[in-house]
Amino acid sequence: MSGVSTVAIVVLAVLAVLVLLALVGAAGASRRNRAGRHRLAENLRAVDRQLAAALAEDRGWERAALEGAARTAFAERRPGAEIAALELTRVVDQPGTDDDLAVFRVTVADGGACELTLGRRDGAWHATAVEDLR
Repeated sequence: MSGVSTVAIVVLAVLAVLVLLALVGAAGASRRNRAGRHRLAENLRAVDRQLAAALAEDRGWERAALEGAARTAFAERRPGAEIAALELTRVVDQPGTDDDLAVFRVTVADGGACELTLGRRDGAWHATAVEDLR
């Protein structure tokens, strides 16, 4: 009887070690996946910004005027909020100018962020939407 209980204890100990190793491995893989997902998202945002900037410059849009319009539109929609960062993330260039869109990610000094969409009317940029990002 004593031999059976010793074998049972050894088997339980081995199973406990295997479960512990599996849990540690799963936690490590989860942490690695989160870090990789964050890097991928950052890389995609950088590529989006570069493509949007290239398209804006290629189509003859004046970047300084576009950013100025974005700052003015944001100040009108969110008085008192201070812009910490302004990133052009997407450009929609339709035939003509009245259907053009420029989308900015606006990071506010208090840490919040929103998406500001500008449209064109008679060649002038104006805000069409400001949406908070989560």
